Amino acid sequence: MVEAEQRLLMLVDSDPAQCRLVGALAGREGWRTITVDDSEKAIATLGTREGMQLSAIILDQAVPGDQAVDLIAELKDRRPALPILMLTGNTSPQLAVEAMRAGATDYLVKPVAPDRLMQALRNATTRESPRDELMPMSEKMPAQLDFDTMVGNAPPFRDALAKAAKAARGHGHVLIEGESGTGKEMLVRAMHAASPRAKTAFRMMNIAGISASSLDSALFGHEKGAFPGAFDQQVGAFQHCDGGTLVLDEVDRLPLDVQDRLADVLTTGRVKPLGAQYGFKVDVRVIAASNRPLKDMVATGHFRAELLEAVSATCITLPPLRDRNRDIGALTRYFLYQIGQQPGLRPLGVNSDALRLLGGFDWPGNVRQLQAVLFRAAVFCEGDALTADDFPHLREIVGETEPTKNGPIRESAGVMLYTPDGNLRPLEEIEADVIRLAIGHYRGRMTEVARRLGIGRSTLYRKLSDLGIDNAA
Repeated sequence: MVEAEQRLLMLVDSDPAQCRLVGALAGREGWRTITVDDSEKAIATLGTREGMQLSAIILDQAVPGDQAVDLIAELKDRRPALPILMLTGNTSPQLAVEAMRAGATDYLVKPVAPDRLMQALRNATTRESPRDELMPMSEKMPAQLDFDTMVGNAPPFRDALAKAAKAARGHGHVLIEGESGTGKEMLVRAMHAASPRAKTAFRMMNIAGISASSLDSALFGHEKGAFPGAFDQQVGAFQHCDGGTLVLDEVDRLPLDVQDRLADVLTTGRVKPLGAQYGFKVDVRVIAASNRPLKDMVATGHFRAELLEAVSATCITLPPLRDRNRDIGALTRYFLYQIGQQPGLRPLGVNSDALRLLGGFDWPGNVRQLQAVLFRAAVFCEGDALTADDFPHLREIVGETEPTKNGPIRESAGVMLYTPDGNLRPLEEIEADVIRLAIGHYRGRMTEVARRLGIGRSTLYRKLSDLGIDNAA
């Protein structure tokens, strides 16, 4: 009984279908859900015996409408420690800023994948997780679509960008691997924008957000009467994207039987909807993304080797932020510039103590978490620059920092010339970084890279081979 009292969720929502879905999702993780359909009932519920046992609130902005921020402020005034997650169809950064200042713990734009919603709820209510400024805001600013907006000079990252820029110009399938938050979606959109298919059909499917029983129909379509409940014909994603690009996010979540069908489609180029007596040819480029290395999953029998081979004509791995620590300074300044352009916010600087603090954290949520932390800090910052005082909970984890104890701030202001101990890096390493930087900057256009570096193409390719930059070859 105590556990039930500790896991009580209030859902402020007037959509019965969404209430059933959220209630079922929360129930799988041990939550009991109570539902109210207007603002007055939400406030009144806080004063009841059941309301005093609440552990979290999920609020759909559609219920209070333009008064959503006022409702959040009222709920937080009555129950300051209660996490509030806001669901909204509004992508305005201004609303995100206002909701956060009113006390929202997280802000999610609909449609939101079920696993992302549940992760946000877990983050908001797990006592062991970092608090306040370390809490990820799931939706913040519109995603940029250009390779030039992907900041960083760390060699593994530049190699990944160079490879992606070159692959973008082709038509082969692409696999992008990397931990959650490393920038896979942004890289996908940049590749599509730079590809010959940029003006054609484009669809992103999050596999984790589709029930296993619906995946076949969602991907390949079905005929009327193909199974009980198939009252109409459904066009699948492959047919919808014919001539264009289909992105399969979290492809590692596909059931094995669907993996078999997908591998066959990618190999033959033919799709057969469920219940159909025929198949048809499609021209679809698939970009698959995975949070886990698929080779490891093949070794354990959880992923088909045939599908891995079919989808990985080009394989790109985005490194975690902890492996590109020196990029944190450049990323911080870039994000602060972008944040400063949003309505309700202003440009901010960042001092050396804050940069040192940011550089001392290992960022399990990667670049997405860094962006969220900076966004939250910028919302509440009263000065002209962020300082270590704007990240109190981060400082609890990293500890107080002193410049003399921690050495120089590890950030990227270009190609690094010095090693951490203050000595010059070998010329070969610096040259390799310059070439990687040029390949990424000129989006893999090797003729332009060679021209800008003042060398011939044959010399450039020889240097790529000598320096072991095979990802850009």
